[in-house]
Order: sequence, then structure tokens, then C-alpha cells
Amino acid sequence: MTAGGPRTVLITAGDPAGVGPELCLEFLRRAAIGEFADVRPVLFGDAAVFERVAAATGRPLPVVVERDDWVDRATPVLADFASPEAGSVAAGQISPATGAMSFAYVDAAIAECVAGRADAVVTAPIHKQAWQAAGIAFPGHTELLADRTGATRQCMMLTAEEISCSLVTVHVALNEVPLLLETERIFEVIVLTARAMTARGIDRPSVSVLGLNPHAGEGGLFGREEVEIIAPAVERARAAGLDVVGPLPPDTAFTPAWRAKTDAYVCMYHDQGLIPLKALAFDTAVNVTLGLPIVRTSVDHGTALDIAWRGEASAESLCEAVKLAALMAAARRP
Repeated sequence: MTAGGPRTVLITAGDPAGVGPELCLEFLRRAAIGEFADVRPVLFGDAAVFERVAAATGRPLPVVVERDDWVDRATPVLADFASPEAGSVAAGQISPATGAMSFAYVDAAIAECVAGRADAVVTAPIHKQAWQAAGIAFPGHTELLADRTGATRQCMMLTAEEISCSLVTVHVALNEVPLLLETERIFEVIVLTARAMTARGIDRPSVSVLGLNPHAGEGGLFGREEVEIIAPAVERARAAGLDVVGPLPPDTAFTPAWRAKTDAYVCMYHDQGLIPLKALAFDTAVNVTLGLPIVRTSVDHGTALDIAWRGEASAESLCEAVKLAALMAAARRP
């Protein structure tokens, strides 16, 4: 663990058939010209994949070291997992092998952060169907992180300069959302969100909590979730001294006027928060897992298989994720 100075940030390559490897190479190209002086990046991936992606995109390949030989390296390196299937990976074609490879990168990076050998982990996009095909029990990064770190209270936040949204439920079918909403869970997400914004330098952040139903239920006319589940969580948060309002009608909560007086939103389900966020900040938004004992950030987009290995994908979200990870790590351990 770094005590002052540049933060050691582990960047996982994501699904090797997607855009993750080329985003990592573009990040390193920018880092080489001094854009990330407060970061000591280490890539977790397969050299056999990165060599082909570098050749296809015209980006330089970093120094390659054995998987466990990255500690205390002064320059950026690629820790080679040497997966037997790496040479057969094809751009844009996920498989059980690519799922197993991307899982191995993330699982190892989490373990290194938990052990204190790195300050943060930043994840490039995985493909959930590839994980499923590989027999991996976790639906995504968030669930794996909670399991490996023992975190009992965590949530996903997507954040950018324009807007920040935390999610009460994440990767579930829409018809399951009402069944999963609980006052305790909503209160937990409000608290985690307020703490995260405070840690980023906002004194007493303003948190807006959205309703679930049209017009926030219209006093129970269009559903009882607002009255019976969401409003009690808001009142509890207010009683705890937080600056929180809601439940708000989702169709008006993201207007420019309301965004101007809101530091972060608490949203009841995935698309309720991610549609406005990606409309406003698709290239720069960052995914943060709140409530963990380690720092983890990620890109806010998927594997983009249709343009993989072409050098067309924007690395802005990955670069912003690394910046935020370093900032969060420094806040935890100056």
C-alpha cells in the first residue's frame, strides 16, 4: 500500500474480446505523457491478447512481467496471466474462456487490494453472458466485490461532473424491483451516497430520492411503495441529520433546475438512474462501488464487441475512473 506519493492502481483488462484491452493501452499512452502523475498503474491481463490489440490499434505495448512480479515496479507494467486460451481469443467473440479470463483478472486484483499491496482497482468492462457461460456464480462486478471483501452494505454509484446516481437495485428484472425495495436498504443507500459525496469534498451534500411509480405514486393512487417504503427511509435519513428530499417524481427530478440544487440522486432501479446519466455524461461517467473496504471504480459502459480491437472506443471513462480511484485512495490514506 502506498504511503503518500503515487497510488498503485490495478487496472483489469475486462473481457479480452471487447474494448477493454485497447482502452487500457490508450490510458497508458496518455499516462506516458504525464497526464496521471499521481498514479502508478498496473494492468492485469494477458500479454498474448495485448500484443495483438497493440498491433491492431497502433498503440504501444507496456513492459510485460510475470503475473506476480508487478509489486514495487517504478514504471507501468502488464502483469501477464498467461491464460492458455489467450492466443485463441477473437475480437468481438465472447466465450466461456473469455469469461473465465476476465473473472480471473478481477478476482486477483480484489485480493491484492484486500491484502494491502495496492491502493485501488479499476475495472474495464466484462461481459455478463461470458461469465455465465464460464459457470461463474456472480452476475457482475458488484456482487463479486461484496463477496470477496465481506461488505454487507454496498451499492453502485455512477458519477460524473454533471450528475451522480446511486442505485437501490441493480441487475434484476424490472418486475422484481418492487419486491426488492425495503426501507432499510433505501436508507442504507442514502447514507452511503451522502458519505461518498462528503469524501469528495462536498459539505453536507444534498441527496434527492426518486419514487418508483409515475408521479411518485400520486399519494398512493398509482402504487403504495412511495408511502409505505420510500418515504419512511427519507424521513429516517432526515432524522439522522442528512440533507435529503423525496420521494420525487422521476420524470421531473432530472431537469436542469433540479440538478443544479442536487449533489446526488438515489434511484430505485438501474435504468431510472443510468438513462439520464448516460444521456448527460456517457463518455466521462464512472462506476463506483460504495461501502467497500477497498477502492473500486470502473467504466460506465459495456464491452462494445462490435468495435473491439479497432481503436475506435473512447478511453475517457476509464481515464476518469483511474483519476477518481486515485483521489478516493488518497482520501482514505493520505
